[in-house]
Amino acid sequence: MTEAASEMDLDTLARVVTYQFGPDSAALFDDPDLEITRSSSGRPRQIIAPDGRLATYSTTGRFTLGLAGGRRLHESLPHPDYRVVVGDESEPFVRDGKNVFAKFVREVDPDVRPGDEVLVTHHEGELLAVGRAELPAGDMLDFETGMAVAVRDGAEN
Repeated sequence: MTEAASEMDLDTLARVVTYQFGPDSAALFDDPDLEITRSSSGRPRQIIAPDGRLATYSTTGRFTLGLAGGRRLHESLPHPDYRVVVGDESEPFVRDGKNVFAKFVREVDPDVRPGDEVLVTHHEGELLAVGRAELPAGDMLDFETGMAVAVRDGAEN
């Protein structure tokens, strides 16, 4: 079931997004044309804007980002918040939706923990993908092996 987002839904979801991503994340739902899909129980599920899926409200009470949502957060959050930065060698793979490995991480928000939703960016600042951190920030920088980010959506050319 899809319907226009009610003000009550948006207020509730905006509180969750502010808790998860901080006060600068309110831009995620700053759109009058949002639609919300609901589960069979009536619980909000997908938040969709004209430019694509912003996020999914999971049963854990947190959001998983879609690429459109990642773009909005990339524009509104200060660097390096919720970002994992990679270089030229992994850019085409990440853009294609492949996972980020620790040996290719150049920079990371020091507050990133496993399970956090993150923005994967190129060292020049372009958003490449969104996904879930698999390692704490320090380990992403220290490890030479292992997956750092499980990429959900890549920003294909």
